[in-house]
Amino acid sequence: MNEKLNALLAQLQPQFAERLVTSEAMREHHGSGESHLPPAWPDAVIMVRSTQEVSDVLAACNEHEVPVIPFGAGSSIEGQIHAPHGGISLDMSAMDAILSVEEADMDCTVQCGVTRQALNEHLRATGLFFPVDLGAHATLGGMAATRASGTTTVRYGSMRDLVLGLTVVMPDGEIIRTGGRARKSSAGYDLTRLMVGSEGTLGVITELTLRLFGIPEASQTAMCSFDSIQEATETVVMALQCGLALNRIELADTLQMQAINRYSRADLPESPTLWVEMTGAAPTVENDMDTFEGLAESARKFERATSAEDASRIWRIRHDALYASRALRPGIKGISTDVCVPISALPSCIGAIQEVIATTSIQAPLVGHVGDGNFHLVLLYDPADEDEIREARHINGSLIKMAIEMGGTCTGEHGVGLGKKAYLPAEHGPALGVMRRIKRALDPQNIMNPGKIFDL
Repeated sequence: MNEKLNALLAQLQPQFAERLVTSEAMREHHGSGESHLPPAWPDAVIMVRSTQEVSDVLAACNEHEVPVIPFGAGSSIEGQIHAPHGGISLDMSAMDAILSVEEADMDCTVQCGVTRQALNEHLRATGLFFPVDLGAHATLGGMAATRASGTTTVRYGSMRDLVLGLTVVMPDGEIIRTGGRARKSSAGYDLTRLMVGSEGTLGVITELTLRLFGIPEASQTAMCSFDSIQEATETVVMALQCGLALNRIELADTLQMQAINRYSRADLPESPTLWVEMTGAAPTVENDMDTFEGLAESARKFERATSAEDASRIWRIRHDALYASRALRPGIKGISTDVCVPISALPSCIGAIQEVIATTSIQAPLVGHVGDGNFHLVLLYDPADEDEIREARHINGSLIKMAIEMGGTCTGEHGVGLGKKAYLPAEHGPALGVMRRIKRALDPQNIMNPGKIFDL
């Protein structure tokens, strides 16, 4: 490997000069991320600026059989940016141009390094916005690669639903375009959907064409607290069945609310809580929020935001939930789970896993995008304590087993990476073999993010 790597670096050095970096600090940064998994450093980092440069790097890596790991903002949770086999970390954060905005057609084309925050800032004067709302600062290329979603999925869908087309560099350096700007197509295999969620194992996404939406006329935000998780989740199910104009509906349990109060210096009820946002025409929003308040008749407290600033404060608290959880045990990242189940199974899944947690010593605050059946536990454990490691793994494995048995999935939005590989056979069965055959066909040298999603 060293021989091949040295030959590769010697070939690429004249083209990339100071943008080819092998310092320990840079390699550590590109091999760690937000994951609870141990770091795995690449051998070198190359900072690229164009699709053609990505093509040049991939062609050379393919020739020398050196792994390539795409890198955006480094916010992945399941070790997608780790380099367990060494190789080149391909840093695309400088590919941050917004290439076009087609206001009449409500779409845009961007380079992969553009963040969702930067895109929405650029779109502000147009009356349009891109709706996927993550808790992390992430690039749109990385969001597509992990099929990301977030708080607004209940209304707008995930990245799977919002990507119209892609520019992708294949493992041998070939540049292809998938999809287009049309809202639908029946022309051939859906390669766009194949690449969205492939986590850099089939190719490198360098440009994206995305659906945009008009900023709603009106919105209302409310928080309501309940005596039990069961009451809160049953309210969610009823709200979804009524077809309300829900934009976001989020859940936190008692421990999570305690963490939020401590971290955000708030004074919120420390009991299971829902955050709710309705958007649309003003009369519809008002009517639907009234309807929701009626459905939440078992709530011990129901409070509506009185201004846009108040609503922003409420949602900022929600977005800080992960950091609030970690602050319960400073210095510990913990395992952040992200199962997703059919909506009707949500109350029983949450109830069953909380019974398992109660048999352990692990703190596991719960927060989730319950409008689409997706929730997170942050399993706070000491990585130096074997008993806590065993308990955390037991909770995580039990939760995933429950979710799959209920017709759900081991990961609703974080992706597989290294962390969820062990659970894919139970979820996909023989279909996992089909995925492996696709991988071998498109990447016969196995240079693209090897070891992620499954092993060959």
